[in-house]
Formats: sequence, C-alpha cells, structure tokens
Amino acid sequence: YKRVVGFDMGGTSTDVSRYDGAFERVYAATVARVRIVAPMLRIHSIAAGGGSICRFDGNKFTVGPESAGADPGPLCYGRDSASELTVTDVNLLLGRLNPARFPLHLDASRARLELESMCSAASECGFAMTPEQVAEGLFEIANLNMAEAIRTVSVARGHDVRDDALFVFGGAGGQHACAIARRLGMRTILFHAYSGLLSALGMGLSDEGWQGSADAGRRLLDAQAISELEPHYEHLEHEGRDQFQNATGANIVSQCSIQMRYRGTNSDLVLTLSDAEALREEFHAHRSEEHTSELQSPCN
Repeated sequence: YKRVVGFDMGGTSTDVSRYDGAFERVYAATVARVRIVAPMLRIHSIAAGGGSICRFDGNKFTVGPESAGADPGPLCYGRDSASELTVTDVNLLLGRLNPARFPLHLDASRARLELESMCSAASECGFAMTPEQVAEGLFEIANLNMAEAIRTVSVARGHDVRDDALFVFGGAGGQHACAIARRLGMRTILFHAYSGLLSALGMGLSDEGWQGSADAGRRLLDAQAISELEPHYEHLEHEGRDQFQNATGANIVSQCSIQMRYRGTNSDLVLTLSDAEALREEFHAHRSEEHTSELQSPCN
C-alpha cells in the first residue's frame, strides 16, 4: 500500500499522519503558540482517546479534551477515585469492547449508572433520549473529532482520502476504525497483529537516520540555481555519512530535497531534488490541487 493514513488512538490522544511513498516532514511548526524551527515528522495530534471524558454541560454533549488518564482511568476499571464517564466506558456499554480480551476485570455497572444519570440530566433540559442513544451519540462525537483530524492531514492538503488505506494502531484504534473509515469513505483498513504495541515496536525497528539542512538564500528557480546548490548537498551528505562510520556504504541511502515557496509567502513545500523544470511543474501542480481542495472542502 503506497498511500496510507496512520491512525494511532491511545488513552489520551489520537495521532494521525500520512505516508505517500515517503514520510512527510515539516521543518517548522507552531506548538502551543510557540514557533519551532526543526525537522520533524508531520503528525497531527488531538486530545481524543479512550480516556477522554464524556460530559453534558446543560446544552450539549462533549467528548474531551479533558482525559481521565491512566489513573484514575475509566469508571469500568473499578478505581474508587474514578468519577466521570469516558470513551472506554461508552465502548464497553455499546459492546465494542470485549471484557474477556482485557488484561483486567471490567465492571460496567458504574459506567451504566453514570450514563443513566447523564441521560436524566439531559431529559430535564428537554433532550428526551435513552441511555443507548446517548452512548451512540457520544461515540459519534468522538469519531467526528478524529475524522476531522484525518481530514487535516489529507483533504485539507489536496489529497483524496478515499484512495488511502487506514492503518490502525494504538490500544483503542480498533474500537473506532471502521466507523471513521465509513465516515471518510475509505475502503481499506489495515490491522497489524501487534497494533496495540506499534508505537513502541516501531521505535525499536525503525531505521536510524540523520537529517541536515543548509540555507540556500533567496533564489529564483532555474538551472543555474540548482547547480549552485550542489556544493551544499555534497557537504551535507559528507556530514551525514560521518554519523554512520560503522555502517557499510551499501546500507546508507541519501536523499536530497529542496524547500520551495512563492516569494512573499511562508508556506513551504518540500520536494525531492530534480531539474528546475520538473520541480516547477510539480510545485505548481501540488499548490493548485491544495487550493482547489480548500475551495471545495466546505461543500464536501
């Protein structure tokens, strides 16, 4: 599968990413209103997970961003300090979580009482709903939040997510993957045998790498500019190979890329280095697709 959306749903957050033949990276990002200039994988995170707290505030039902965390955790874990309904509790009550496959005893009674209490509070405010309807509604709210996160890394960037496979991992991913894929129109879902451990497993199995960068300055894209950049690439490659002195040459793969933007803008596009004409065509094609997606997305 060459085009894959990674869907990692854990206890407190959901991380989504996209693979299209290469790992997507960014070189600057704003995190908690702080601008960070450093190379990193393009991963979009939202506060949605199995421990996300479900509430009714008198006007609407909400899921997250607050989380019960690992301690006290969901009500069904049976800890005395737990007091609020979570997504895991909702999945248990809806039959989406199999207690027999869980490493600890799950008690649905407290979760059911809290759901009934929430249902009663909603009824007093004019929302006549059964506990089952409330549970289904909370489940759909969580799915909507996570589906929007996937749209952020796909549709909002000019990609048709329906052509991608949804790769599921994280301890809670399997409870929501089918519903989210259905909402997004995705037709292929991939489950690994160790899907609940893939974050840790991937850290141990991933290739070791090094990434360096050099400021090319303001240059117009033409053949001369590309040739003038060659010494920069040679220096970076030499610096990178020095980091892997014990590796054989056959095991080292280098790739050169270039950051491009329209003059006067701060939105970069990273492309694999090639000749000037091919870079220009690929840059304009991608920006056109991205712009079209932004115009059409409110109507989709």
